[in-house]
Amino acid sequence: MPRTAALLRPGLAAALAALLAGCAGGDTTAPAAPAGLTAQAGSATSVHVMWNAAAAADGVANYQVFQDGKLVRDLPAEKTMTDITGLAPQTSYTFTVRARDAAGNTSAASAAARTATPAAAAEDRRPPTAPARTTARADGPRTVTLSWSAAADDTGVTAYDVYQAGIRIHTAGPAETSTSLTDLQPDTAYTFTVRARDGADNSSPDGPPAAATTPASAEQGPATAPSGFTATPSPGAVDLAWTAPDTGRPTEAYELHVNGRPVTVIQFGAGALPAGQAKHRLTATEPPGTVWELRLRARLPDGTWGAFSDRQRIVLAG
Repeated sequence: MPRTAALLRPGLAAALAALLAGCAGGDTTAPAAPAGLTAQAGSATSVHVMWNAAAAADGVANYQVFQDGKLVRDLPAEKTMTDITGLAPQTSYTFTVRARDAAGNTSAASAAARTATPAAAAEDRRPPTAPARTTARADGPRTVTLSWSAAADDTGVTAYDVYQAGIRIHTAGPAETSTSLTDLQPDTAYTFTVRARDGADNSSPDGPPAAATTPASAEQGPATAPSGFTATPSPGAVDLAWTAPDTGRPTEAYELHVNGRPVTVIQFGAGALPAGQAKHRLTATEPPGTVWELRLRARLPDGTWGAFSDRQRIVLAG
């Protein structure tokens, strides 16, 4: 058999070797650099860093956060914010973020975000007042504008923290009383609260909740409601069945509402996620003949609740 490589000119042999190496190596395309990076000093010794989530097509597996060029955090893909602590008061810091995919390809660094920590204050245990007013307005399928009234503090407010479903999702500066929340889900009900924070990291109670529902958009994402929802009564029980929404990840929890009120969260363990149609038997203790209206909604990958399923009206069986 002829030795083919020996018959190739050196340049062609090198090109062939490079081509074969590329084929053997699989994915060699790096994700895009993260966008929208911000850094906000939350206290004299901490900075809150956040950025926009990567597009699903980039296949990002984790993010690397750098402080003045040094790696300080390695976070999974679902995390797009972090608190950098243990910093020095009255010091300037520069942060960048890189995205890395499952094949180990790392993006270029994001645009840098710079901030400075304030001076350390004397011991302060008094939290700020809660913002007295909060409003929310959906500005599109993935964006909500949130506004709040300014809080007061004896040493001065240094940040406002936005919470959704009990999780902090955004930090705004002390002079801000509104912000645009992006990367939300279409056709989804959201409730937000705002807390004020001072330089000693004392947080106020939650301000009043503000609710907004993003409109549906076939172009910007799949529907978030469970489909094919059915409810079948039997003596002492109701059998529920539905198909999970296509959110890109398995759905582990659903909130069931009966007659307009949440009554239970149906939770599936990691090894018990239904592959197709999900089913659940609900115990019914109310008298036969009782009328129920049932709706179901899924917990989405970002921790929010999706849109409600169609209503099912049933009469409990005897």
